[in-house]
Amino acid sequence: MSKGFNYSKWDNIELSDDEDDVHPNIEKESWFRMKHRSRIEREEREEADKKKIQKEMAAADLRKKELKKLQADIAKGNEDDSDDDDLEDTEGLEAELKELAKSNDARQATLDEYEKNKKWNIDNMCKVVEERTIINPRAAQEKFSEAGYALPDDDDDDTKGTPDVGKDVDVTSMSIKDDVTEKPKPKEPTASEGSKTVAPSSKPKKLTSAKTTTVVAKKKAVAGPDRESVAMMTYHDFTQKYADLVEEFMLLQNWEASKQFLLLHGNVLLQENASNYLLLASLEDEMNGFREKMKLTARQSQIISNIAELAKSLHTHPGNVILPFFQRLEQPEFLLGFQDGVNSFIEKIKARAIVKKEEIDAERKEELEQEAQEAVDLKEVPKEERVGPGGLDPVEVFETLPLSMQEAFESREVDDLKKAIMEMEPEEAEYHMKRCVDCGLWNA
Repeated sequence: MSKGFNYSKWDNIELSDDEDDVHPNIEKESWFRMKHRSRIEREEREEADKKKIQKEMAAADLRKKELKKLQADIAKGNEDDSDDDDLEDTEGLEAELKELAKSNDARQATLDEYEKNKKWNIDNMCKVVEERTIINPRAAQEKFSEAGYALPDDDDDDTKGTPDVGKDVDVTSMSIKDDVTEKPKPKEPTASEGSKTVAPSSKPKKLTSAKTTTVVAKKKAVAGPDRESVAMMTYHDFTQKYADLVEEFMLLQNWEASKQFLLLHGNVLLQENASNYLLLASLEDEMNGFREKMKLTARQSQIISNIAELAKSLHTHPGNVILPFFQRLEQPEFLLGFQDGVNSFIEKIKARAIVKKEEIDAERKEELEQEAQEAVDLKEVPKEERVGPGGLDPVEVFETLPLSMQEAFESREVDDLKKAIMEMEPEEAEYHMKRCVDCGLWNA
């Protein structure tokens, strides 16, 4: 069984000089100073006594060495001869050695007694074993923009480009094409998407992506000299790397969960790209009819914006004001003001969604009119100019195709074309697809 730790050394801990044990009729400050001075003087006396004893013990040890050397010399010179005088000298040396040893034992006992009864206090309880100063070479660098948002670290492998000073994105400058149900995420094109279809219809339709998002930013004028540009991750790279993290933050319902999430991932969520992402997500949710989801996303967006504004006013990193911001939310008047800001932001989102839908409808109408004007009937094109890479005429080939394939080419729906091919025999499907490639209706 292992031996337990001995705590007896802490039995003599001396109370601090400023303990409130003074008589009410004695002035406290004078009593504290007197106690402190008495302790210092007692320790000085004990230390002087210890040094004196140690010095006497060192002198006694030195005398013991000299006596032992004399004994050795006498024993060596009188191995074959002895007389009474030498015997008396030897006995005297032995007596002196015993006396010195006895004196040293008494002195050591005194030192042990001092150590045993030593009073521990704040001055002698601990000591500095190692002391060093560490200087951060990047301590003077500001890792936040003038708008109050956090900036990524310089050693981030994915950071590139330089931001514009004072760059800001607001609701009135956002451009979103087509209704989508989720925040768009960049992805690699598939083989089917890379294929093109060409139909001999006199009114070809234009295929547009259903997930296209563009952000148009306004650059604010900033007085004074331009700040040094700081490496910053582009919005595309940000969504590629952190879209899932921001989406997770968008779904948080209560304040505590949002606070803890920001404390863990504030280096990402407090960047301006994250604020822009939440801004666009709010608009898309409203355009797609997800009103409740839009309200939650708008609230989370305002949390980021308010933290950035508070950091800007204090001229500090936004990560330093996460806790102060949520502490302010515990005050009813501040919470009411914050909710008013969220409601105002929601109304702006609603108004912008209506305008944006009208813009999209107008844009589509204009595209259709332009396509109608630019449309050319292939039958009017000379045959030698419309012949495909395999030497076949697309008009003649199109007329020989099954009705399901003709409808798929006219609608430009790849899925309908695949469905039509799957319903055929393999030999028949291969025959028609080869003719489509040779005439230019399909790019292999």
